[in-house]
Amino acid sequence: MDPEGSCTEDDPHVKLMMEGSTLRKVKSRFWKKQRHFRLLEDGLTIWYKSGWAGKGHSKFSVSDLEAVREGHQSEVLLSIAEEFPAELCFTLVFHGRQGNLDLVAETPDEAQAWIQGVRKLIHKAQNMDEQGRQDQWVRDWFLKADKNKDGKMNFKEVKTLLKMMNVDMNEDHALRLFTMADKSETGYLEIEQFVHFYKILTQRDEVWKVFQDYSGDGEILTLEELECFLRVEQQEGELNCHRAEEIIQRYGTLESAGNQSAMTMDGFQAYLCSLDGSIFKPELLELHQDMTQPLSHYFISSSHNTYLLENQLTGLSSLEGYIQALKRGCRCVEVDSWDGDDGEPVVYHGHTLTKKILFKDVILTLRDYAFKVSEFPVIVSLENHCCLEQQTVMANHLLQILGDMLLTAPLDGQIPERLPSPQQLRGKILLKAKKSGGLETRLDENLPDEASDEEEVADGDPESPTLKDPQAEKENKKSKLSRELSDLVVYCKNVRFQGFEQARSNAKCYEISSFSESKAKRLSKEAGDEFVRYNSQQLSRTYPSGMRTDSSNYNPQDMWSTGCQIVALNFQTAGLEMDLNDGFFRQNGSCGFILKPDFMRDANSRFSPEKPEERPGYNPLRLSIQVISGQQLPKVNMKEGSIVDPLVRVEIFGVPVDQVKAETSHINNNGFNPVWNQTLNFIIHVPELALVRFVVEDFDKTTKNDFIGQFTLPFTCIQPGYRHIHLLSKDGTPIPPSSLFVNISISELA
Repeated sequence: MDPEGSCTEDDPHVKLMMEGSTLRKVKSRFWKKQRHFRLLEDGLTIWYKSGWAGKGHSKFSVSDLEAVREGHQSEVLLSIAEEFPAELCFTLVFHGRQGNLDLVAETPDEAQAWIQGVRKLIHKAQNMDEQGRQDQWVRDWFLKADKNKDGKMNFKEVKTLLKMMNVDMNEDHALRLFTMADKSETGYLEIEQFVHFYKILTQRDEVWKVFQDYSGDGEILTLEELECFLRVEQQEGELNCHRAEEIIQRYGTLESAGNQSAMTMDGFQAYLCSLDGSIFKPELLELHQDMTQPLSHYFISSSHNTYLLENQLTGLSSLEGYIQALKRGCRCVEVDSWDGDDGEPVVYHGHTLTKKILFKDVILTLRDYAFKVSEFPVIVSLENHCCLEQQTVMANHLLQILGDMLLTAPLDGQIPERLPSPQQLRGKILLKAKKSGGLETRLDENLPDEASDEEEVADGDPESPTLKDPQAEKENKKSKLSRELSDLVVYCKNVRFQGFEQARSNAKCYEISSFSESKAKRLSKEAGDEFVRYNSQQLSRTYPSGMRTDSSNYNPQDMWSTGCQIVALNFQTAGLEMDLNDGFFRQNGSCGFILKPDFMRDANSRFSPEKPEERPGYNPLRLSIQVISGQQLPKVNMKEGSIVDPLVRVEIFGVPVDQVKAETSHINNNGFNPVWNQTLNFIIHVPELALVRFVVEDFDKTTKNDFIGQFTLPFTCIQPGYRHIHLLSKDGTPIPPSSLFVNISISELA
């Protein structure tokens, strides 16, 4: 079942993990408690005793882990560095927004065993093929169902298992499946018999029907039959001959008498469940766009108040906010700087109870993490509230810590007529801040400031931040701008927006304005075409209303539809808006830059999101989605006997006329293999800007439906045909093997 399992279990580090260790779990300088940790027999689950008396314990899967950091590589472990040396410390980093686990071992050897052991297990989990994942899934269910841990399951344990798996099956049918699998007639299923039971349970009639439609003998698909399927159903065109050979080689071959490759039903299902059979075009997941155009021609993944992990009033400020945002492909982070004690500037949400972190630590974090996921530039949006002296301290930190990574002068020494490209700026960090004068002149720092980032831009806007002390802000306005800090601003000089007419006649390409969400929406509605033209030349940044003290988000699609590049979101808050952001930026190698459609890069564009039908080249498309079935949906209510009643909703996000949704009916008591066979139809007016979100919910007639899973992608990245959609959790992390099976058709309007 697990060909790699034995070699991993024989590894001395993994063996020690299985024997168990007493490690200190550290939450703060004052909370350090010993816990017994061990790796369970499945080689995948880490179990540890909780602090409560009696039987309390917690566990998590290795597949939940993204990495292991060695030494004092977290704020918590740095705070206890004098008490515990680096060779005893390590941090387990989880996928998504889950907090890290900071641990301290008794000896350096024990720390190394856990560090190396966990890394090997993460590597193994990440490199499993689809069959390996399925085997692991089966093995997990066997271990969950085998309550008395005797290595076999009786019928009572199987019935419990079916409930756990979200299956509501009558007892007679369950007994029939059990008897079919119990070939030795012992009344028990051992592991191999359980595999057979699982295979019967997961037979996919809806996939078998598609297979039968193209198989001449009902047993195999020949190369020609698979070519026909790829051409007719998957719309793969002229490449289908080569593709068919490739797919047969990859997912399951059968040598027939004539020595001709063919595909079995199992191979066909494996292909449909794979990346090749996924709804997202695999080639568009790779870096494929032209990266040589001006920065203003790209949408840029951007974070608001990056330092916050929670709400805007009392939330925790942390360097982890920057690490997590950069790991998600973010290319514009925000730094809110204020005067600190001992002459060291601090970062926090001013005039609130949020915790403070040192500015220099933020810059060290940027140095270490800016280019781990993407080589393209990072913009640091500095909201500067510091006195002259501490501004100079900030400038020195930026220069000394970042060195050559910091862009401090125009690339070719010339005053630019247009912004440089992401390609030209690879590996560079750009400062977005106030600047005295322009690139053309070097002015004395005593001249009046330019507009600051959010405070002044939002003057008069009822949604501007209201938590800040007006007197303190007034004083801040009078403060001077440090020459040293001003000189570090090159291509992103903050200026106040003074109207489209003024921008047309006077704006410099390196000037950038910020807009509150309400102001950006108003401009979009009143002068959408002008906003699009403006954004073809200038960078714009939008940010959430100051009233969103809970760190909620606005719909980024409203801003992208007018060409705004830097649409700043609270990355720490999971939900619809971050689903859209993650789905949009998943394309192009998740590099954080997406090239705008050509009609948004043209300075003479006539495109308006409010009137898309008036643009030249208007070509709406019909999208038809047959929602066929779901597979192994997770339970949302852990109450025993609770089974989900799933429905699927498809939501379109784009220009206003494209904001529509439709849903299937719900299926009673079946989260394991629900079948809908319902078709949802849409007209997409601006395909280039549309996002499609698939949401699965647990229907409840008395209260709000519970979220089960979702997947969001750009309309332009959809593969037509029979496709699987691999669902993500609310946090944006995979929940294998949960999926939807759909048949998608895209056509021109007749």
